[in-house]
Amino acid sequence: MARELVVEADGGSRGNPGQAGSGAIVLDPATGEVLAEIGTYVGIATNNVAEYRGLISGVSRAIELDPHAVLTVRMDSKLVVEQMSGRWKIKHPDMAELAAEARRVLTGTPVRFEWIPREKNSRADKIANEAMDKKLSFAR
Repeated sequence: MARELVVEADGGSRGNPGQAGSGAIVLDPATGEVLAEIGTYVGIATNNVAEYRGLISGVSRAIELDPHAVLTVRMDSKLVVEQMSGRWKIKHPDMAELAAEARRVLTGTPVRFEWIPREKNSRADKIANEAMDKKLSFAR
């Protein structure tokens, strides 16, 4: 049976567009252990671009950790969750490009997207803010 990994991802922008960053964590849901934290400094961008960057960096790292894992992606961005689940159309060209990039990364990986309230996404939000504050990308 394939191992399950959970990715919690978030993104933010100060100004929208403005200084933007994303954060993601990869968790083992069986133990609750945080396996990876990824912060990405996005530069000047919208919050939606930063949300997608968080998704892409989180799932990329999860797949590196276990290429055969089944992923659950949790985000507080209704837009990204609904677009990646195929329930909402993607009208903006930038969003379509980012969604296509995320789908390429996820090719062959079983994935489920789940919307969570903002207050349940505080760990990824904290990492996104750290990336914005430091204007730096990092992984640990």
